[in-house]
Amino acid sequence: MAYWLMKSEPDVYSIEDLEHDRTEIWDGVRNYQARNFLNSMALGDMAFFYHSNIKPPGIVGLMKVVETNVIDPSQFDPASKYYDPKSSKDKPRWHTVKVGYLETFKTAISLEELRKIFSPEELWVVRPGNRLSVMPVGDAVAEKLLYKIQFA
Repeated sequence: MAYWLMKSEPDVYSIEDLEHDRTEIWDGVRNYQARNFLNSMALGDMAFFYHSNIKPPGIVGLMKVVETNVIDPSQFDPASKYYDPKSSKDKPRWHTVKVGYLETFKTAISLEELRKIFSPEELWVVRPGNRLSVMPVGDAVAEKLLYKIQFA
């Protein structure tokens, strides 16, 4: 099992939305590196849900990969801001995963707190200027985060 961090703006899709929906595809990723991370996910992988573009941003919950190699339907919708005219149903360019809700943390772990605990090499989200919406989280970092959450 691998660990990931996946960002979403809460006004677009929040941990509360996922809790309500129970499962959802993680659509709209249009960065090739993030897409490659999505393509390397496996069933049962865990992901930390990170709320971005709020004050303060931070990790707010936990989810699990419940389906892999999902074709992102937003690439075919001309009305979607994620529409990709170079993509076709015969040769889709964007794949994603479906995630399932596991938990909302009682206390979020803010970006400021993450910066105090982890170096940029350990946790990419603390890197200055990092804009990736999907990134790997090493086992040791994931264990520290889960331990922190358990005893928050």
